[in-house]
Amino acid sequence: MTRKNTPVLVAMAAALSLPLAGCKDTKTLQENEQLKAQVAELQKETGQVGNDLETMTAARDALTKENEKLKAEIKHLKTRSSRKRASSRKHLGS
Repeated sequence: MTRKNTPVLVAMAAALSLPLAGCKDTKTLQENEQLKAQVAELQKETGQVGNDLETMTAARDALTKENEKLKAEIKHLKTRSSRKRASSRKHLGS
């Protein structure tokens, strides 16, 4: 009698597991779609961050050049003004 019931039990177990497998597949597909959407959004953000980085790097480089130019100008002006002071002191002391 047990042998006759075994195929029936296997068939019942299979029949009951099919809806569960279907639910699991649907849930997995939904998760998959959500993950795909998140990956696409992250790729978009990564591209934007890359563009922002390039813009900031260019701005930094421009500021560095301007800074060096201003430092050179200050150095030049200090040198000129110290020469004027030194020469004016010589004339006053004579």
